[in-house]
Amino acid sequence: MDPDLVGKVFLVTGATEGIGKAAAREFARRGATVVLVGRNPEKTAQLQAELAARLGTGPVETIVGDLSLLSEVRRVAAEFKTRHDRLDVLVNNAGAVFDERRLTAEGIEMTFALNHLGYFLLTHEVRGLLEKTPGARVVSTSSGAHRMGNFDLDDLVKRERVYGGFQVYGDSKLANILFTRELARRLRPAGVLANCVHPGMVDTGFGLNGRGLTYWMVKTSYWLIARTPEKGAETGIWLATSPEAAPHTGEYFYDRRVARVRREAKDDALAARLWSLSERLCGLA
Repeated sequence: MDPDLVGKVFLVTGATEGIGKAAAREFARRGATVVLVGRNPEKTAQLQAELAARLGTGPVETIVGDLSLLSEVRRVAAEFKTRHDRLDVLVNNAGAVFDERRLTAEGIEMTFALNHLGYFLLTHEVRGLLEKTPGARVVSTSSGAHRMGNFDLDDLVKRERVYGGFQVYGDSKLANILFTRELARRLRPAGVLANCVHPGMVDTGFGLNGRGLTYWMVKTSYWLIARTPEKGAETGIWLATSPEAAPHTGEYFYDRRVARVRREAKDDALAARLWSLSERLCGLA
């Protein structure tokens, strides 16, 4: 493929593993300037070195940050903005599933903080660059696990009532779809596209950070039905780069097609309420 992305700037979170890594490789191969955001300094530097060693790739930069913390999200965005005056594509991909309830140092349940608020605040912080870059796009990683989501907004932040790894993960993936719908509505006047994607069950090591029920369910799924990271990244790459994806915004995709979602994922009133809650948590209201 020709280096068709030369001159464009891509910001990719969760870039050191799985589909984020596969997508970053493809963007760099096609000539884009790729800014990798990773939590682990060694892994982030290693991927940068790997991509930089390949002849014909675009420039590769790194920013290290823990996107479960709002303060870190702001720092990552500020660092990006000191380097670049445009942003063609933001890929919101960092995420995790946890067996047990955890709170961040800022007092927010970890899954919600990383999988939703990280997307929300980073997008807010770079929104000005997106709006002034012609043809800019936002691609966020959701999941078919959103079908398990059925969250209570009053309990979403602390999860003091009921907690279960996959249930809470499903809630965060439902939040990704609702966020995408409301974001697309707000960005439409500026011509910025916002879509989200279900990559499928991808063999990335995701969900293997514990040793409880979640670990064994994910491990078994990997053995039985997992696809490669490269296959899992295909639809996100297509949404980020293809002219064929340009007519779409506010949608949820699987294998390059608009996919069905559960009823709550199309609830615009719920999306607006989630947006307002997210603004308050991020100190934007």
